[in-house]
Amino acid sequence: MKEEFLYYIWENRLISSDLQTSDGEQVEIVATGYRNTDSGPDFLEAKIQIGDKLWAGHVEIHVKSSDWNRHGHQMDKAYQNVVLHVVYENDAKVNEIPTLELKGRFEETLFAHYQRFVSSKSWIPCASSIAQVPPFTRLSWLDRMTVERLESKSESVNKILNANQFDWEDALYKLLMRYFGLKVNNEAFETLANLLPYKTLLKHADNLLQVEAMLFGCAGFLEADFTDAYPNLLKREFAVMKAKFNLLSLPAERWKFMRMRPSNFPTIRLAQMAQMIHRHGCMFSKIKEAGSTAVVKALFDVEASGYWETHYRFDIPTESKPKHLGDATANILIINAVVPLLFCYGKLHKDESFCETTIQFLEETEAEDNAIIRHFAQCGIAAQNAMQTQALLHLYNIYCKRKRCLECRWGNVLLR
Repeated sequence: MKEEFLYYIWENRLISSDLQTSDGEQVEIVATGYRNTDSGPDFLEAKIQIGDKLWAGHVEIHVKSSDWNRHGHQMDKAYQNVVLHVVYENDAKVNEIPTLELKGRFEETLFAHYQRFVSSKSWIPCASSIAQVPPFTRLSWLDRMTVERLESKSESVNKILNANQFDWEDALYKLLMRYFGLKVNNEAFETLANLLPYKTLLKHADNLLQVEAMLFGCAGFLEADFTDAYPNLLKREFAVMKAKFNLLSLPAERWKFMRMRPSNFPTIRLAQMAQMIHRHGCMFSKIKEAGSTAVVKALFDVEASGYWETHYRFDIPTESKPKHLGDATANILIINAVVPLLFCYGKLHKDESFCETTIQFLEETEAEDNAIIRHFAQCGIAAQNAMQTQALLHLYNIYCKRKRCLECRWGNVLLR
C-alpha cells in the first residue's frame, strides 16, 4: 500500500459510508480538507463528525498507525490540531487521536489498477488506454496543464525581473536571446545577453552597424584578422564601443556550428537580432499592444543585413540567399519568450486581460513537433495548436514521467 493512494481515496471519498473509529465511534466525513503539500498534516481544515461531536482540524494519513511515532509526529507541534488519524492498517495505538482504519473499506480493485499503472513499462503508464478519456475531461485537463505550464515558466521570468529591477524590455531581450540560440547555443546566447545590457544597445539602436558591432564583438567573433571589409569595419566600431561602455567579450569557442543548419548559425541569429533591435527598439511596449500573433510576428519579420546574403560566417562566401527569420523560429519565440513574459506581466499587474491574451497567442500558434508530441499523437491525443502542445509537454514532464497518475484527471478517470 502507498500513502499517495490513500490520499487519493480520501480526497475523492472513495470509501464506504459506514465508518467507525478503532474505538467503535461512528465517523462521518463532512469535509475532507485540502491537500497540504508542505510540511505538516496531510489534509488541513477538515470537518469530521465523530459520535455526537463535530471536529474541525487536520487529518494525517499513514499506511500503518505506528508510522505516527516512526515519523516523529508525537514531538511536532504542527500535529497538535490533528482530529483524525486515517490509516490503512491499525497496527498499534499510538495516541489519543481517533483512528480510522481504511482496510476493507474501499474497492480493492482500485489499488490493483493503480499498481498496474505505476508498474507499467510503457512510454506513459496509460499509453494503451489514454484515448478512452472523454473529450470534455481531456480538454479541461489540458486547459489546467496550460496554466500550470505558464505558472512554472513565470518563475524563471521572475528571476530575470528581480535581477534587473523589473526592466521588462531587458527581460524580453534576455528571453529572446536564449531562444535565438536554440538548444545548441542557448547558454552562449544567455551569457552574451548578460554581458551586453539591452540599455547599451538601445543607446545606439538607430545605427545598425554599431548594434551589430556590439553584438558580434561581445560574442567574441571579431578577434580574428579578416579579409572582407565588413568584419573589419565592425571590428573598428567595436573598439570604440568597447572603450565607451567598458564591454567584455566571450571566447569565440563558446559558440557551436557543428550539426546545425547554416540558417541557424549564431552569426546569422546575431545579425537578425541586430535588425530587430534597430527596427523596433523597445519591443515589449509594442507586444503589450498587439492583439494577435500576426502583429507579434511582424516584429520578428527581419532579415540579416546585406553582407549575410552571401555569407554564413565571416570571410567565407556562399551563394546568394536572403537570411530571413523564419516562421518556425517566430513561433518558438512567441511560445517561449513572448507568452511567458506577457503572462508574468498580467499576473504581477493583476490584469487578467494579458493572461487571456497569452492563451489566445498559444491558440493562434501552430502545434509544436517533437518526439513527445508525436508519442501522444500515436496514443490518440493529437494536439491542434501550441496551447495543447505546451499542455502535453507539461503533462508528460510533471505528471507522466513521475507516474503521478493519482493527481492527473485523466488518470483518475482511467483508474475508476
